Amino acid sequence: MEQSKRNAGLEMRKGEGEEDGRRGWSDVRLAMEELSLFKPEEKKVSTLALLGASNLILHVLDKIGPTLLVLRQDIQQNIERVEEMYMLNPNLYSSLVEMVKKEVCEGSSRNKHSCSRAILWLARSITFSVTLFQKLDKNPESSLAQVVEETYNDTLKPWHGWVASAAYKVAIMLVPEREIFIRLLMGQGQDYDGLKQDIKIYVSVIHPLLDETYALLRTHKLDTLKSS
Repeated sequence: MEQSKRNAGLEMRKGEGEEDGRRGWSDVRLAMEELSLFKPEEKKVSTLALLGASNLILHVLDKIGPTLLVLRQDIQQNIERVEEMYMLNPNLYSSLVEMVKKEVCEGSSRNKHSCSRAILWLARSITFSVTLFQKLDKNPESSLAQVVEETYNDTLKPWHGWVASAAYKVAIMLVPEREIFIRLLMGQGQDYDGLKQDIKIYVSVIHPLLDETYALLRTHKLDTLKSS
């Protein structure tokens, strides 16, 4: 019953009144609002919370442009993989724990196209986005290309093979200017200080979800899987 109510709440955001209230908000603030619909204890291992945070990354990558298409495609495929299992039994698979437990019991959790592997890569992609936001704030003199490269090296590169790393190296050289990207991230009428405040709150909200997701994967020795 609670899950049904929560899903209904998510759908209500599409209503005209809700849209009027949120028009002009930054994508970061919209993601914060969506995450706020979950109770703290549910947010930690919530499938819908992970999917919501992952969809924010798609919005951010769309603003950067087609240069990081390889990352966008990977995230989209992983989102679809998790959504597919979730739709099999929304009540049971509202928790990431149940998804991973199912595949561990079946012996399929390490498979190339497993849902467990998709969860891992979504968590890593969210870590990439959070780190990118933080580095943009801490390194105001650095170009977006420099920040993206440093973020990639810190978060995703250790888990990528040489083919994926080479593709990212080319893509990073084509990202837009820092100022253009920041303007695209801002909501209508929002200044940079307002965006930074949104990002600060978002980071604090998303960390429990990341911590619990990584802890779940470590429990089953799935946290160090690399791309094939």
